[in-house]
Amino acid sequence: MKSAAKIEGMTLHLHDSKTARLQPLTPVTPGHVGIYLCGATVQGSPHVGHLRAAVAFDSLVRWLRRSGMEVTYVRNVTDIDDKILNKSAQAQVPWWAWAYRYEREFTQAYETLGVLPPSYEPRATGHIPEQIDLVRRLIERGHAYDDGRGNVYFEVHSQPDYGSLTRQRLADMRTTEDEAQIDAALEAGKRDPRDFALWKSTKPGEPETASWESPWGQGRPGWHLECSAMARRYLGEEFDIHGGGIDLRFPHHENEQAQSHGAGWGFARLWVHNAWVTTKGEKMSKSLGNVLSIGALTKDFPAVAVRWALSTVHHRSAIEWGEETLPAAAAAWSKFSGFVERSIGLAGEACAEEILLPASELPEGFATAMNDDLNVAGALAVIHEHMKAGNTAIDEGDKTLVRREQVLVRSMLDVLGLDPASDQWRGGLGAGGAEGSAEHEALDALVRALIEERAQARADKDWARADALRDRLAQAGIAVADGREGASWRLG
Repeated sequence: MKSAAKIEGMTLHLHDSKTARLQPLTPVTPGHVGIYLCGATVQGSPHVGHLRAAVAFDSLVRWLRRSGMEVTYVRNVTDIDDKILNKSAQAQVPWWAWAYRYEREFTQAYETLGVLPPSYEPRATGHIPEQIDLVRRLIERGHAYDDGRGNVYFEVHSQPDYGSLTRQRLADMRTTEDEAQIDAALEAGKRDPRDFALWKSTKPGEPETASWESPWGQGRPGWHLECSAMARRYLGEEFDIHGGGIDLRFPHHENEQAQSHGAGWGFARLWVHNAWVTTKGEKMSKSLGNVLSIGALTKDFPAVAVRWALSTVHHRSAIEWGEETLPAAAAAWSKFSGFVERSIGLAGEACAEEILLPASELPEGFATAMNDDLNVAGALAVIHEHMKAGNTAIDEGDKTLVRREQVLVRSMLDVLGLDPASDQWRGGLGAGGAEGSAEHEALDALVRALIEERAQARADKDWARADALRDRLAQAGIAVADGREGASWRLG
């Protein structure tokens, strides 16, 4: 049995937010990795900022499985909170119908981008008994108290390591609540303004269906409680990786850790956070009015271009989303899809079993990059090298080498969820450059005109003009090869 996520002597290292350094992944159970990812709060439609974490962790899960690990991947759905109740009330729609509508939109967006389904996708409202049990346990262990009015709070001073996740001192904090969920009634019962809510009493005007009976009266869980309870339910008292957007580190993840440690659980060994998607340097959010929905983005560009833009930037680096983002992603994608299309045409299509090469059979440079905190830039450089070798083999008619490079390129791209010939993306195979497509025919006509103009310049011994035309094509990502039967071209 493999241990510590090792592949042929290599170990996966991930940047741990808690220690702020690379740490080796040493699973609680050898050969198995448990991952909990904070999923959607289904208050509204998803945009690319919401989906950054899902895409990043999709690549992590794919890589772990290629590395021979069994993975239990949990991604929760927060289907009740203040924002959901407020927005549904304003729209005069039942809160549960409002939440389910947007949960379905998130599911559709995940599917559109080729994100693999998690092992479990629990809802907060489906785990109320576990959350009540956790509150009771925290009270018994001296970490929580009720105010006699149906609210229960976590006493932050009772947990010695509070603040350790985000490396903050409690004395420097003003509050440990989400600023958007602070209200006077909830604050009134706190012994210390830095304590945070575990259980909230039902407010006047809230629907009866949005509350549950508890030892402290009718109410509902605080925001942080669900993740501690559900992580334990599906992954045990200690598990390997907890993930989410960098904005969740405080207060959400800090409070999750405090609850879980207060309960006596080891909780997460590694904390992995992804950076934001930004527009003009600001975090993409509804309040900024710069939301980009998946539906809007895929009207003009294929969904795979959105996936490419999200998958090929390191998960800890911000993605600056602008007008050039999707055109650049689509152009990069077309080079790979064009190569795969041509390689299949010459050497036949590799079957799915051939494509799912284990990590030990992939190029060493690719595996080394992925094991280095999922270094996708380094991994892409290796994929480019093999695509280049494959294109050369196509030009030389070496079917054996073409087939081998097709397998390697597709297998590596599949780790990033981007195999052009997969069932997910086959419909767009060759879009923007593959032979036989309408796009290719249009591009071919334009490129051929420039190639003929270059041939005339060469015939006239106007070498400067010929070189300038070739450079112009190269700048557009088009490689020209001169042969005995004339010049040919290809993307990349």
